[in-house]
Amino acid sequence: MPVLLPAGPYAVLVDLGGLAEAQALHAELRRLAQTGALAGVEDIVPAARTVLLVAEPTPAGRDTLARLATTLARWTPSTGVAAPALLREIPVVYDGADLDAVARLVGLSRDEVVERHRNAEYTVAFCGFSPGFAYLSGLPEILHVPRLATPRTRVPAGSVGLAGEFTGVYPAASPGGWRLIGRTAAVLWDPDREPPALLPPGTRVRFRETRRPRDSSS
Repeated sequence: MPVLLPAGPYAVLVDLGGLAEAQALHAELRRLAQTGALAGVEDIVPAARTVLLVAEPTPAGRDTLARLATTLARWTPSTGVAAPALLREIPVVYDGADLDAVARLVGLSRDEVVERHRNAEYTVAFCGFSPGFAYLSGLPEILHVPRLATPRTRVPAGSVGLAGEFTGVYPAASPGGWRLIGRTAAVLWDPDREPPALLPPGTRVRFRETRRPRDSSS
């Protein structure tokens, strides 16, 4: 059962059983928002096992949260078919510094790692770490590998990596401990774009192998 935790007078944090439940609730709330049923709710923020609802700072917003609380406390994952989400295709050059190491870890060839990674379809479960960094669920189980024991002090922007059950793309150069298998020229975060994030939560993602990185941010 979901656990509802107050997060100030105008927000509530819904604590769920895990990633699948958080993704299901986020999808359901997005669907309701599109119908106008969540008037007064300003933001819906998913995470690894929680969903945060933020209402406008007015008595009406607080009333909306109070009304939703009863429904959310009884919520269970729907068995219905979710509405199709936006699909983004990200071109990737698979030449990452850790590609050979990942292949050894999982007992596959380099080409087999690439094939498993690009043949899967992913969903943006949540964003975090840095602006535009999307945690993509749907990584084949055989490619679940641990983070590096010692993180790199600098990972180049556009690096495609693996860590645990997730894959993702570094939007900007930063320290990082994910195992790098490729790179892309796609712009994951642009403050002058609307929305700034290329891959907001709920977006479907596929990776396409290419010989050279090309920008797919349009």
